[in-house]
Formats: sequence, structure tokens, C-alpha cells
Amino acid sequence: MDKGENYEIKDLSLAEQGMKNIELAEKRMGIMSLIKGRFEREKPFEGITIGLALHITKETAVLVKTLKAGGAKVSIASCNPLSTQDDVAAALVKEGISVYGYKGENNEEYYRYIEGVLNQKPDLTIDDGGDLVTAIHTKRKELLEDTIGGCEETTTGVIRLRAMEKDGILKCPMIAVNDNKTKHLLDNYYGTGQSTIDGILRASNILFAGKIVVVGGYGDCGKGVALRAEGLGSNVIITEIDHFRALRATLDGYRVMPMKEAAKIGEVFITVTGDKHVLSSEHFKLMKDGAVLANSGHFDNEIDVKWLDENAQKRKMRPFLDEYEIDGKKIYLCAEGRLVNLGAAEGHPSEVMATSFAGQSLAAEYLVKNKGKLPSKVLDLPEEIDNEIARLQLKEMGVEIDVLTDEQKKYLGSWQEGT
Repeated sequence: MDKGENYEIKDLSLAEQGMKNIELAEKRMGIMSLIKGRFEREKPFEGITIGLALHITKETAVLVKTLKAGGAKVSIASCNPLSTQDDVAAALVKEGISVYGYKGENNEEYYRYIEGVLNQKPDLTIDDGGDLVTAIHTKRKELLEDTIGGCEETTTGVIRLRAMEKDGILKCPMIAVNDNKTKHLLDNYYGTGQSTIDGILRASNILFAGKIVVVGGYGDCGKGVALRAEGLGSNVIITEIDHFRALRATLDGYRVMPMKEAAKIGEVFITVTGDKHVLSSEHFKLMKDGAVLANSGHFDNEIDVKWLDENAQKRKMRPFLDEYEIDGKKIYLCAEGRLVNLGAAEGHPSEVMATSFAGQSLAAEYLVKNKGKLPSKVLDLPEEIDNEIARLQLKEMGVEIDVLTDEQKKYLGSWQEGT
């Protein structure tokens, strides 16, 4: 471990490779370069400290550098014990960023790293999963007095924030960046679908063609995973608790059934729900010998790994693949039940993270511009900003679209003209 006054990472000597990887990400995230250029000119975060709890990846590094270009003092902790790219963490330290995290950190270290960011007394927070803002509201309440607000990156974190708001606990405005069209309809769908399959392949090297793949949850992430599994030739089953989503999955051509029925016939199980114990002991006992389990939800409790550790014989087969023997049969768990796309692979491709982190950047700017004017609630980023992200991304991709004529605008704003 390499430690300094404002960092704790795996190995500073990895910085050169990290810088190369960040350079590749920047090349594929042109929209962030546009935002960074404006931030450099306007300095919207001058005098502001921003604390982040995100996956420390090359794409996140582009966000960090963008915020720093806007004048912010930035510190970051990992938001998952297996998701840090150690070379990127080293590169960020070389860039003068306070960084806390390494791939494989334990539970005590994880929360100590969160505390390291909070010790920087952030004015703004950017979260993935909600642990940073939760710690402020429970352990470091004195920081709330100067907190402008925060942004949340993922479905799981938004669920937690809405629960905090419902319980009257939330004391600062939080932008649900996950709910941007340019986030959950792109990142969750295209990114999670591809990177989840990538993680399972790296962990297990199985053939998806012909396999019965069970996807737990048919939200935006589940839709993306199902689509990619189907594209590789899998027979996909969806499990759901929401009637409309189950209907949508059925009309999309998938079989839909309860998990206890799917457990009997599935060969690969992927959870993407944001809830706990989607796969539990009753399901493990029904599974076929050789079943492969993976989770792409934020926390590691979607699959009841604790029960497996306490009740099954465990053997590590590969770096990110553990074998559990139950009643004479063996099932295989990828990436310890943590985010398989980051635990066993590199997470979402840079291109799809560009619009997500554009949302984080502009949401942070929106909070600063509206300091003291926003309620302590979970808020959506204004639609015009979300649409601007889409416009900038299309510009970077060289895509042009039509523009309404004055006559068309008038027609869309009127009611008199009919059949």
C-alpha cells in the first residue's frame, strides 16, 4: 500500500499506465472535453470542495479532471470494494487529487476511505450508491450546515435517497442524475448490458449460446442484459415483481416466471434489481449442478452470499470465480456477488459513460448556481439540461437532426386546427 497525507492507494508506480488509460477514455468521451473547456473558462467551482464516492475508473477520472478544471478541490473514495482500477487511482494522485481506495479493500477500509473524503469537508457530494451522503446524515451531521447538495449516480442510491426523504431525514437537495434520460436510458441499458456480459465472460469463460439465462429484474439494466444475452444466443427468462415490467418482458418475447420456477431450469443467473436476496437459499437448493451466478446491482446482497459462505463448501477456482458445493452439486459465483461488470471487468465503455458524467458535471454546476434556493428533496435535473447533454453528444458524434419550421412550432402549440 502507498499512503500519503491525502491518499491511500495500492501502488503509485502504476501511475504511468493509469494516465494512458485515462487518455484513451478522454479520447472516447468528447462531450466531457467540451464541458471541461467551458469549465476552465468560467470556473463555476472556484472555492468549492467536491467529495466523490464513485468507482475509481478511467471514466471517473475524466469526470474528476473536469471538475478540477472548473476550479474545484476534489477528493474521491471508492464506492465498491472491487471496482477500483489501481493504475487510475495512482494517476489521479499524481494529478494532485485526494484518492482513497484499491481493488480488494476490506469493509473497514471501505468506510475509512469514505471518512477520508468527508474529512476534506466537501461542499458538494457525488455518490454512486448513496454511502457518502448517508454517512454525512448519520455520522458527520456537522457537515450538513455547509453542504450545498449532492448528485446520485445509480438506481440503488436514488432508492435510498427517496427513502431518506420519505422518513424526513434528508437535509440537503439531491439531484437524481440516474433519472436523466441521458443516464438511465443509455448508461443503464447499453452500458450495463455489455459490461455485465463482459464481466461474466472474464470470470468464467462460459459459452452463452444455448444457455438458459435468468435475468432478475426488467428495469433499464435488466433490459440491456437480456438483450445482450439474447444476442449471444441465450434463451432468456425474466423474473419480476412489477406487473407492467413483466408484461413488457413478455411482449418483448421473453419467458416470465417466478424465480423459484426459473431456479430449476436456469444455467446462468444475473441479478439487476436494487433489492436484496433476489437469489436466496431456497433458490440455490433448486439450481442445477454447474449454475453460474452474477450480480450487476450496486450492493452485494442481491445474491445471499452470506448464506453461501456459512452453509456451503467454498473453493476459489479463478481470480473472480468461486465454487460453492451444496448437497453434492456445485454452483459458481462471479466477483464475490459484487458488481460483476466492475469486479471482474472494467465497467461500462467510455462512450456510454460520457453522457452519464456530463450529467454529473452539469448537475454539480446547477447546484452551485442555485445554492440556497432548492428544497431538501430528491430532484430531477431540469429537462433543458438533460436535452443539452443529448445535443452535445450528437454534435460529438457528427449527427444532425431536423429543426421545426415556424409553422410547425405554431401548429404544435395550438389546438384550433383539426381534421
